[in-house]
Amino acid sequence: MRKPFKQALASELAAAEHLLILCGHYEGVDHRVIEALVDLEISIGDYVLTNGALAAAVLCDVVIRLLPGALGDERSALDESFADPSRLEAPAYTRPIEFRGMAVPEVLISGNHAKIAEWKNARALARTRENRPDLLSMIAP
Repeated sequence: MRKPFKQALASELAAAEHLLILCGHYEGVDHRVIEALVDLEISIGDYVLTNGALAAAVLCDVVIRLLPGALGDERSALDESFADPSRLEAPAYTRPIEFRGMAVPEVLISGNHAKIAEWKNARALARTRENRPDLLSMIAP
């Protein structure tokens, strides 16, 4: 079986007791090995890499950060793009408050957590509409 690599699949893999990643080089993995030993082939995208180690590194990074203790605050993974598969994450802002004449939106420094959450939700939807409108079809009407 072959599947595209999505956040939901990463969550499934993170819940597995063991993973063995086999990655090919040049022309891939001998088909007999795939037939005899491989449970799942995963594609990270519709393009060609020089070797499977790059794809394996992507897969490992995405899965490992879902494991308990991998992130400083496990709740931070809940607010990221694709944590909710129907939307991208809201834009991020850091210090300084002003950079090249552009200020952090006032609501984000207001301390009003309800207003901040409302702003982030609205910006996440707008960002999704602008960059990945295909994801909006996953939102229940």
